Amino acid sequence: MRDALVAAAFQLFLERGYEQTTVDDIVALAGVGRRSFFRYFPSKEDVVFPDHERCLADMTAFLAASEKDHEPVRRVCDAARLVLLMYAENPSFSVQRYRLTKKVPGLRAYELSVVWRYERALAAYLRGRFADRPDGDLRADVIAAAVVAAHNNALRSWLRSDGQGDAGVAVDHALGYVRSAFDSAPAAPQPLPAQPPAPAPAPIGERPEDVVVVVARRGAPLWRVVQEIETTLAQD
Repeated sequence: MRDALVAAAFQLFLERGYEQTTVDDIVALAGVGRRSFFRYFPSKEDVVFPDHERCLADMTAFLAASEKDHEPVRRVCDAARLVLLMYAENPSFSVQRYRLTKKVPGLRAYELSVVWRYERALAAYLRGRFADRPDGDLRADVIAAAVVAAHNNALRSWLRSDGQGDAGVAVDHALGYVRSAFDSAPAAPQPLPAQPPAPAPAPIGERPEDVVVVVARRGAPLWRVVQEIETTLAQD
C-alpha cells in the first residue's frame, strides 16, 4: 500500500506537477481512501521522502550501538553512508525526486529540515563521545556539519549525473577529507577515478587580474583550502 501510494504520487507529479496534484488525486489513482494515505504519510510532502524516517531511525540505532573503542569520527562517517545506501537502492527514483525537489521551493525547505535532523543525530552522538573535552560540543557540531556537507556534495554530484557511476566511491572520497581533518587515526581520502587531463596553463604574459592568490593558515586541511579557492573564483 505504501509503495503504491508513492508510485501513484510520482506519476501524478510528473504528469500534472507537484502543486497541481492533491492527496485526493493520489488516493484515487492508488485506489485507496484518504485515511489510508494519512496512515502512512502525515502530509503530501512526506510522500516525496518516504524512506527518510526509516533511515534516520537506522542511523540513530547504528550510532547507539557504537562501542567505546569505536573511533567517533569514523563512526559518524559510516553512519552517513546509510543515507547513501538509501538513495542507491533505487537510483531512478532518487534522481526523479532530486529533479522534483529542485523545482518546488516547499520541497527544498522540507529537504533542508530532513538534512538538519540527520546532522543533529550525528552531533548528539559526538557530543556524548566528546563530553570530557572543554570544547566537546563545538567539536561535535563542527564535525557533524562537515560530515553532512561532504556526504551531500558527493551525493548531489551523483544525482546530477542521473545516477551514473558508483556513488559510494565519490562519497568515500568526500568523507575521507573529513577523517583526514578530524580523525585521531585519519585515513587518506580515497582517490577518485581518473579524470581528463587538466587544461594547458595560461600563456606567459597573462594579465595580473587573471591571477588569484589565496592565503591559508599552515596546517589547514586541504578541503578548507579548496573551499577558499572555489569561493574566491566564484566572486569573479
